[in-house]
Parts: sequence; C-alpha cells; structure tokens
Amino acid sequence: MKSLKEIKKLKDKKVILRVDFNVPIGKDGVVDKGEDWRIRATLPTIEYLVKKGAKIILLSHLGRPDGKVVEEFRLGPVQDRLSELLGLSITKTPDCIGDVVKETIAEMKMGEIVLLENLRFHKEEEENGEAFAKELASLGDVYVNDAFSASHRAHASVHGITKYLPSYAGLLMEKEVDILTDAINNPKKPATIVIGGAKAETKLPVIKFLMDKFDNILVGGVVANVILKAKGIDTGKSLLGDMDPEEAKKIDLDNTKLHIPVDVIICNSEVKTAALSAIGKIGDERILDIGPDTAELYAKIISESKMIIWNGPMGLFEKDAFSQGTKEIAKAITSSKGYSIIGGGDTITALDKFGYLEKASYVSTGGGAMLEFMSGEKLPGIEALN
Repeated sequence: MKSLKEIKKLKDKKVILRVDFNVPIGKDGVVDKGEDWRIRATLPTIEYLVKKGAKIILLSHLGRPDGKVVEEFRLGPVQDRLSELLGLSITKTPDCIGDVVKETIAEMKMGEIVLLENLRFHKEEEENGEAFAKELASLGDVYVNDAFSASHRAHASVHGITKYLPSYAGLLMEKEVDILTDAINNPKKPATIVIGGAKAETKLPVIKFLMDKFDNILVGGVVANVILKAKGIDTGKSLLGDMDPEEAKKIDLDNTKLHIPVDVIICNSEVKTAALSAIGKIGDERILDIGPDTAELYAKIISESKMIIWNGPMGLFEKDAFSQGTKEIAKAITSSKGYSIIGGGDTITALDKFGYLEKASYVSTGGGAMLEFMSGEKLPGIEALN
C-alpha cells in the first residue's frame, strides 16, 4: 500500500481524495459538533494537501439514496461544517460527474478544495460501474483513499477508480491500517476485546479469528444473546438478529477466554420497566443490558489489560434504564492504563453520550470495515491500493 507521502510533487496536481463524510445531519440541516468525528479524522490529509499546493477534489457518500437524488442526502451541511473546521472556503458541485463538475475543476487554483455531490445519487457507485469509475478518474491526476470506513465495499470510488489513476493511501487510512494491524498481530498482553451491539453475523467471525491471539473476549448485546442461546441458556424473547445460534457453535464456546454475562437487565413486559435477572431465568422477557455483576467482572478484567479493543455497546444504551452496562464498560476502558481502540458508530455515540470519548487512546472511523479487518478479511478498497 503506497502512502500519500511518497508522492514527490503535489503542487498544482489535481488530487481526487475519497473521504467518508457519511455523518448524521440534524433536523435543522446542520452537522452536529458531536457527530462530526469522521470529518475531523480526515482533516490532517486535507491540510497536508493544501499545504503542498494540490487541487483537492473530495468524493464522499451520504446515507442510502439508492441511486436517486434525495434532497436530505445532499452534502451542503457537510460542506458548511468542513469549511468551518478548516477555516477555508469550499466549493460544492451539484453533481459528482458531468460538464459543470469538469468546468469547476478546470478553474481550480492551488490549495483550493471542491466537494463533489453525493456519489450514491448514481447507482453505478455501489455497482462498481466501470464507466462511472472511469469518469470519476478523469477528473484528477492522482487518487488518494482516506476512507477506511468505506473500504470494505467494492464500490466505484474506492475500488474501480484505482484502475485508471496512480493510487495511494491517505494519512488516516495509513494510520487505521497500521494501528489495527499492530493490535491484531502484536497485542499487548493481557489483551482484551469487548464485542457487543447487534449484527452478530459480523461480530462472531472477529471472535473466532482473535480467540487465539487475545486473552479475554467479553460479550454483550445481541452478540451475547446469540452465544447464550447457542450454549442452551434461556434468552426468553431477546433479539438474535439475523444470526442462527447454530452458527455460533463454530466458535469454541467453552473456551475460558470467552466471558458471557452472569446477570442481565431485562424489560419486564407487564410493567414495561427494567428489572435485574439471573442468566437462564429470562422467561418471556427480553434482555436489554448486562447486569451489575457482569459489569463489575468485565471492568476488573479490563483494568488488568494492557490493550482493549471495543466494538458494540452492551445494551440499549439509548434508553437510560438500559444504559448502565455500556456506561460502566466505557468508564472502565477509558480509565484503564491499557491502550484502547474504539470502533463502531454506536460505540462512539455511547462514549460521547457518557463524556468518555476524548479519553479513548484511539477512535477508529471504521465500523463494518474495522470488524472485517479484525476478522482477517481483505478489504477491497485496501487491496486495490496494493
């Protein structure tokens, strides 16, 4: 993977920079300052290119418009927030291809930035359309991928485009790959991974891949529900997502490294309130958080760890009645002396909610990309740079 820093001459070069500005837009049409972490993460690469005198052409997607122009997914709010963060004027085009885009880029001066409209307004982006990728490539001299969080998708702007331009990794991409590679291959012992949230089908491969490399695996959320069910433990009406518990049996469920909840917080269906329950006695209820004994056990393991990776909350943290488990884990990780790597949108949102985000050692921009990387998968966007 070639680095952006290897390019000897950037002055006056048209650099197509793929970023991931897929951030929440508020009802007021503004990117909230607590939700702009993906934008802020790529600022070093943009500022580097500005300093080198490049002409910067930014590519990003936003939301899921399904190949159609959807007004709420226009990148205007992103343009405003990026301009505010950089202290620079930024031009935005009404589309990402076409004559207007070409004319705007032709008029660019050194150090200027143009943000192209949402790539996913064209279905060819997600289809990795060759003609679309080639048209995007025709806009620049060099391609730089700084969107680690989008690189697990073989889309035109992260995969197809590399066929037509000299391609490099941006500063953020390089940092993400280096930190996660080192964490996986050379974890500081004792090393602990905390896995929660939904989408157990994407989390269980991580557990399987890292079980031999890490000392402790702590589970919560839907991931824990699936594992409990697979072990024959009653989970009541708890969510299992799209995961068949039988699939979880491919993991060594009896491995002593794997820690499952010993108590949980359930939603009492009769009175609609939270209640503490021992594992195996869920009945007709639904598990929505880990219990205090589990949180205490997990916190002790975390406090003794020299490295902790966390992806996925322990429960329905958005509701106060089911947020304590996630809050206790967040507190334990960020107060630990160990090096912490945090990833996943919900996990980051939870850390921010509880006021611990700034205390994490490293916050990865990748959610799905981080999980696939940590499960040993090759990411199309990264492979295309090799």
